[in-house]
Order: sequence, then structure tokens, then C-alpha cells
Amino acid sequence: MFDKYMICEDGFENVIEGGQVVGFAFLARLPYYRGIGFSMIEDVAVTVDGEAVPRDAVRVTKNGRSWTLDEMETEYTERWNFGEKVRIVIVKEGGLAPGLHKLALAERIRVSYLPFVPTTRDGKELEIVA
Repeated sequence: MFDKYMICEDGFENVIEGGQVVGFAFLARLPYYRGIGFSMIEDVAVTVDGEAVPRDAVRVTKNGRSWTLDEMETEYTERWNFGEKVRIVIVKEGGLAPGLHKLALAERIRVSYLPFVPTTRDGKELEIVA
């Protein structure tokens, strides 16, 4: 229902550290209306221009802290609330070329009262500005 709002249209940019482009980032929302603890997020899968990003290249950043997806499995104090934007950083040397890119996001979360693990998806075409 809220899947189409997962990828935010702002915040799509290359990440620069120490004068080097080390990846790219975008803002994302959780589509689940209650929000959940980080340890209940099973996967945040990203595809850019048809190429799947390796799981170990994904970082979730909130309130100045970053976690790998493996680290999130044991993060019991942090939550991702409904409507809240977190920054998804993809470690990729050189980042992305300026221009339009097709971005896809799939979030797999554990919800206590569901007998299955839902995966929600969104896709958008966004632009990296030179």
C-alpha cells in the first residue's frame, strides 16, 4: 500500500569521503505503518540500472550512525518508524555517473503477527547531478 513511497525523490547523490567518491546514497522510508526495530529488517536489497548491489555493500544510516545489514540483525535499540527517512548508502568506488539512473528497492521485514515475511518493492528513475 505504501510501497510507492519507499524511495524518496530527494537525497540521491554520490558520497564523497576524503575527496574521493566512495559510493552513492538515497533516502528511503519503511512502508509498514507501525515501524519496526532494526533487528526485524531481514534485507534491504538495492538494484541500480538493472545491476543488483551486493548485500555487503549496503549501509543504513540514521541519526549519524551507520550499520551493515548484518549488524542490523543484532541492533535491538534502534527503530525505523513509519514515514521516517533513513539514508541508504551503497559502497561503490567511483559512485554513479551524472545523469538518470533506475533505482529499485526491496525491503524484507519480520512482522510478529504475519505467518510470512513480506517483501515490499519500489522503483524510481532518479538523477545524479554533476
